[in-house]
Amino acid sequence: MALQVGDIVEGKVTGIKPFGAFVSLPEGKTGLVHISEVSYEFVQDLSAVLQDGQTVSVKVLSIAPDGKIALSIKRTQPAPERGSRPQQGGARPAHRPKREEKPRVWQPKPAAPQGEMSFEDMMARYKSRSEEKIADLKRVTENHRGGYSRRRG
Repeated sequence: MALQVGDIVEGKVTGIKPFGAFVSLPEGKTGLVHISEVSYEFVQDLSAVLQDGQTVSVKVLSIAPDGKIALSIKRTQPAPERGSRPQQGGARPAHRPKREEKPRVWQPKPAAPQGEMSFEDMMARYKSRSEEKIADLKRVTENHRGGYSRRRG
């Protein structure tokens, strides 16, 4: 029987890497369980959750044309109820205040105090800032292009 997407099969963990675990499947095939598909909870270190040779139940997520098989362990288990995330460390930390219940609305930044500037002073300031921004932009784009060089024949 060929593997199909959605099948749940038993497999044996054959290798553990930082990004996931390789699982040997029936018919001599091997698939990968990405670290994000091991558990509904955050997994920092796979070797703390899985061991080489351990038998696991996996769900086939996808089979690529080149034969790579994506697997999931967590999708063979019932999903935890929403809102029932386990608290790490108990109560909310003191440095993180409770969010306000009212919706947040974008507010523009207040304008910097201009003082008593004449129109000419404001235009001169605008011109100098614009020239600085254009010079920065030119410097960045020339660095991306490798600088400007002229060919001589």
